[in-house]
Amino acid sequence: MRIIYLHQYFKTPRNNGGTYSYEIARRLVQQGHEVHMVTADCSGHFRGWYETEEAGIHVSWYPVEYSNHMSYRRRMRAFFAFAWAAARKAVTLPGDVVYASSSPLTIALPGVRVSRKKSIPMVFEVADLWPEMPIAMGALRSRPAIAAARWLERFAYRNAAHIVAFSPGMKAGIVATGCPAEKVTVIPNGCDLELFRPDDRAAREFRSRHAWLGDRPLVVYAGTLGPINGVDYLARLAAAVRTRDPEVRFLVVGTGREEKKVQQVAQELGVLNESFFIHPPIPKTEMPPILAAADMATSVFVDIKEMWNNSASKVFDAMAAGRPIAINHQGWWAELIRQADCGLVLDPRDFESSADRLVAALHDKWWLARAGAAARRIGEERFDREKLAELWASVVLGTAGYQTTRKAA
Repeated sequence: MRIIYLHQYFKTPRNNGGTYSYEIARRLVQQGHEVHMVTADCSGHFRGWYETEEAGIHVSWYPVEYSNHMSYRRRMRAFFAFAWAAARKAVTLPGDVVYASSSPLTIALPGVRVSRKKSIPMVFEVADLWPEMPIAMGALRSRPAIAAARWLERFAYRNAAHIVAFSPGMKAGIVATGCPAEKVTVIPNGCDLELFRPDDRAAREFRSRHAWLGDRPLVVYAGTLGPINGVDYLARLAAAVRTRDPEVRFLVVGTGREEKKVQQVAQELGVLNESFFIHPPIPKTEMPPILAAADMATSVFVDIKEMWNNSASKVFDAMAAGRPIAINHQGWWAELIRQADCGLVLDPRDFESSADRLVAALHDKWWLARAGAAARRIGEERFDREKLAELWASVVLGTAGYQTTRKAA
């Protein structure tokens, strides 16, 4: 089977960022399928299309200026620029099915174009519920812009032969638009269990290289510092924690539009480079020692309900690493964490009570070990990348008429 895979944010393990599409695509190649990935290169080092091969995946890269530091308007221009270029490129590629991965929602435009031009089915992936999030964040404000975004959402769902949603809440949001429930399958992001297998030696080596850390308790956040992430929450939490236990360390690994804000908040609260540290983003292959050294991993967002349905890769990485997870929102992650007792659901506004709970957890070695083991077990049982890739193949290739054996995740 030949798959045309459209994903503007395609990353390999050599890059920083989520590698979901890479992990899925390379497994398809191993199964004997042909994958043509169409993606964007934001490095600024190239002009015009160029090709590479990544683990057997044929990748077509198109240079598009893009950064999380950019304004929403500039990012929208980048989305449409890539959509236009991707549509022209993808129709020249061989394919039996087209898989369009959002966000951004504009990926539906080349997806539908290829589907119609080549008379092949399109499977549409919903990794974030657009336009709900940009509307909630105030990025989309005018009635015409909101109407256009909602039209594009319905256009994508209507023209998809099948839809893949990253979480149960996302499926509910899709069905709420009038899309039939049987047309949507939930396939969450997954755990790379081998890459993040717990490694005590790597943890000790990482700790020994950083004098500010040593044997102190460590809380880690690895991901984007964007407006929706609200990572300044961790700076404020670190300040509250410091009054209870000055030895606790917070490490943020990443960058983004809000990085200066996070630094400023941490500086004003007196924790920057004291108990709160920011490290530039690193390739995913370099993350395992950091998570191995962590006592607690975190995933945080601004306090809006639209973020409760997220399927953040950082949570899956924490599970794979066998680390307890602290989040600051409700939703399906909160339900799972409480049910499995594999972490903490902190209050998004009450830093004092959240600090009390976090410090108590960090000093309870028995709970940390048990919660970490529970996180790893959940990752193995429900979010194993290998099992989810099998489900993905059965759904996507089955949509194109290719017979596979479907296995439940």
